[in-house]
Amino acid sequence: MSLKGTDEAQHVEQISAKTFGNVRLRNLETNEIILIPTPSKDPNDPLNWSQAFKYYIASVICLAMMMCNFLAAGPTIAIISTTQDFFEGASPATDVGYYIDSISKVSYFFTTTSLLQGLGNFFWVPIANKYGRRPTYIISYVIYLACGIWLCYERSYYGFLVGRIIMGFGAGAAETIAPITISDIFFLHERGAVMGFYTAFLSAGVTGGMLVSGLITINHTWRTIYQVASALIGFVLLLAIFTFPETAYIRRQPENSESIASKTEVSEKSLAATHDTERLEPAIPAKQSYLESLKIFHQTLTTENLLKLIARPIGLICLPPVLWAALVQAVTIGFLVAVTSNVDVAFNETYGFKSWQVGLCFISGIIGALLGIPAGGQLGDKVADWFTKRNGGVRDPEMRLPAMLPSVITTPLALILYGVGIEHKLHWMVPTVGLGLLNFSITQATNICLVYVIDAYRPVAGEITLAVMGFKALFGFLLSFYTNPWVKQSGYQNAYGMMAAMSAVVLLMGAPLYLWGKRIRHVSWKWPVISYIHWHADREVGE
Repeated sequence: MSLKGTDEAQHVEQISAKTFGNVRLRNLETNEIILIPTPSKDPNDPLNWSQAFKYYIASVICLAMMMCNFLAAGPTIAIISTTQDFFEGASPATDVGYYIDSISKVSYFFTTTSLLQGLGNFFWVPIANKYGRRPTYIISYVIYLACGIWLCYERSYYGFLVGRIIMGFGAGAAETIAPITISDIFFLHERGAVMGFYTAFLSAGVTGGMLVSGLITINHTWRTIYQVASALIGFVLLLAIFTFPETAYIRRQPENSESIASKTEVSEKSLAATHDTERLEPAIPAKQSYLESLKIFHQTLTTENLLKLIARPIGLICLPPVLWAALVQAVTIGFLVAVTSNVDVAFNETYGFKSWQVGLCFISGIIGALLGIPAGGQLGDKVADWFTKRNGGVRDPEMRLPAMLPSVITTPLALILYGVGIEHKLHWMVPTVGLGLLNFSITQATNICLVYVIDAYRPVAGEITLAVMGFKALFGFLLSFYTNPWVKQSGYQNAYGMMAAMSAVVLLMGAPLYLWGKRIRHVSWKWPVISYIHWHADREVGE
């Protein structure tokens, strides 16, 4: 067997014998936090960047991710005027059937975009894992910007639909690659808080897009939404090109003791002769210049082929923790997609609200997302740290799951308030409060469950995020596709009541993972189907 093949076999044996995510995070004697991963002495190691620059990078990727949802969901606030523009004479006052059919056709603009945002990442994430984050961000955003400009002027229905589909393909990359980038530059004990901002911006992209789009429609047509968004997308693209360096870093892994022992079976004479040489550490590279950091492509990051990188997320969804995280995303973000797919129609028919008034209701969503940042980030970290101290300084990924308890209440409550409020024409504040609570849950619950699975399977954080987000996108597409017919047949109260029940069941499934998650991860890793998705040694990151 070749040396490479031997090392790979040893690596598979090692990872099969351990439970992922269980690391010593605090020193037994001093109780100080241990930096995981261990930073190198290389000044180009992202872990060695200044804290200010790290947070700047996090701000750029959060802004990029927010803008992806801004244009994907924001224009739904003007679905009525958009329908009347593409289908002349579509009005409930003249022909209700034609009006409803036209609304359904225009909703395809947004449902297909949502679907491609998720499915497109089966292309983008493997590219990011093999060739780097920087080229993926830039190329995907170029596509996104081009489609945004195209849609400003496209007049035909089918041309606009194709433009939205391609736009979704380009827009989805930032949403999935952002967690990988955060994991690249922040230590284990810092990620929860930073990921809280990620999920808040994920939610703010929808709520902020709805709010701003609604305000634009007061004095302008719905096409102005695309013009404003394209300008903002162009600004983010410039930030990525000129200020965003590559964050992927190939980290040298220490050899295991058995390997070292086998390689040192040489004579004392040889040892004495080479003693000084062996003590020499690898030369520390020079710090990259600004111009060098502007290169689009830097290096190939893994020897794994693209086909395996594409197939791995499909296998990862079979792992119980990953499947549960995907379901949590589906019953929070997916149900928000269901709400936004008909919110303009619902508030117009129930309260007589115009598009800009509906947009203002999403201020509650922004407030909910902001409250969810500390509840999903710092609270999750503090809860996990408290359990870590009680466990002798050893961190298990499941230790942050109890922090999700608020969302077990707020998620079903939000959907009940929205459905009952619209159905019984209660004060408009009732469904509006529901929007706020749902966005709180998105920021809080999705952050905790996503950080949980990334901590558990850190070497394949990209594929983990893809598995979760891809499943969410598919579920969200199906849900938004059938929301209007479902509501029409069952009514708002019954439809959203069923969604509330589904969300409660899914969130409560976190309890058995908290109790037996470590054993579940250990056992599921040995399943035959999972053996096909084991990763190469060059994907290890020191965790």
